[in-house]
Amino acid sequence: MEALGDVAALGATFIPPQNLNISDPDSIKSVASTIAYGTMSYYTGNITNTPDTIAVFPHPHYWWQAGACWGAMLDYSHYTGDPSYDDVVTQALLSQVGPDFNFMDSRYAGSEGNDDQAFWAFSILEATERNFPQPDDSIPPWLEIAENIWNTMVLRWDNTTCGGGLHWQIYPSNPNGLDYKNAVSNGGLFQISARLARATANETYLLWAEKVWDWSRSVGFIDDDFNVFDGASSAQECREINNLTFSYSQGIYMYGAAVLFNYTNGDKIWADRTNGLLKASRSYFGPFPNATDVMYERVCESTSTCNTDMKSFKGYLSRFMAATAQLMPSALHDVKKMLSASAIAAGKACSGGDNDTVCGEKWYVGGYDGNPGLGQQMTALETIQALLAFDAQPPLKFGEIKHVGGKDPAPMPSPPSSTQKPDSVGRIVAAVYSPVFVVFISSVLIVGVL
Repeated sequence: MEALGDVAALGATFIPPQNLNISDPDSIKSVASTIAYGTMSYYTGNITNTPDTIAVFPHPHYWWQAGACWGAMLDYSHYTGDPSYDDVVTQALLSQVGPDFNFMDSRYAGSEGNDDQAFWAFSILEATERNFPQPDDSIPPWLEIAENIWNTMVLRWDNTTCGGGLHWQIYPSNPNGLDYKNAVSNGGLFQISARLARATANETYLLWAEKVWDWSRSVGFIDDDFNVFDGASSAQECREINNLTFSYSQGIYMYGAAVLFNYTNGDKIWADRTNGLLKASRSYFGPFPNATDVMYERVCESTSTCNTDMKSFKGYLSRFMAATAQLMPSALHDVKKMLSASAIAAGKACSGGDNDTVCGEKWYVGGYDGNPGLGQQMTALETIQALLAFDAQPPLKFGEIKHVGGKDPAPMPSPPSSTQKPDSVGRIVAAVYSPVFVVFISSVLIVGVL
């Protein structure tokens, strides 16, 4: 990739984020371009180009947030049609696959949890579902990598406490959270299972998605009103639920349910669950009467106690709400209403710095709050570019997903008029990737190719 400055203007006219016109796709794309540039200004890995800096962001950002950011940039490429960052995204994703191509890298053993691995899986699945090119023949296709991740996660399902569930942490070397089972890790496995079911038509993934959902409900991570709570201690058999709620947990389960609604051809059970989760997500909007439908992280934002991780959470709710509307059109009206108001507020919040384009944290203050950061850029980017999702090509499914080599993406079925098409298409090196069948025998995972 050339200097990031070369992509500062996607369109012919620069539009300040605070002047965002949500009714004009060109305005949305211009503002998204500006905020994407600001997001990528935190990244230097493609310049230093060393194994320790490629794909990751400087302290205090953990490895998981880098995986999340590449997902945001995949969204940016897909929704705006601007491929300026595609080479950087590709390099970043492929650099982290690990020796077994499953995002289990010993370099991050001190911090990698099940939720961290899940966020990298979300990005890999985005690449899969958009036929994003994977040019390195020494590394498996995106879909196979996603399945590899899933294979490692299900082996860590723990029936010895709480009747099942994933713990937060993976490695004993990271004792912080080894006895905690959390919604993000289990919601991650739920969503990954749902998306793999849709991508492969392999019913094993569906069964696991149903299993994780049923366990999450039975243990109390999801209540009768579809609020998603943070987790519980396995040392206490998950009897006492931590009632903290975070926006990204709500979004993760919501999109997994929407995927299953789509995969099951509109099953009412999954429609009701998706609608319930969407309705419950309203608790993350409108902190004050004069901020109707403006998103906020309710646990910490109004008290200025959000940590670095939490400042990015809103973006994932935006991402998964928009994707939910793609797969369950009946949700479009409510999703668009909430995200539109939030996008306008986010644009106004991106009015700081010397160039009046740096994004702040609190969107409900009506401008820049003086609190910049990578997470603040990501949340604004995800929310504003999400407005383009409603006219974009939905995620591809089994029979449409292909392994694509080369630099340019394969042609998408019925490409939307609002997204720029590339001048050329990639070389399709395999017509359709063969699904993997998974058989569980005495807790041993056996994998083969159909």
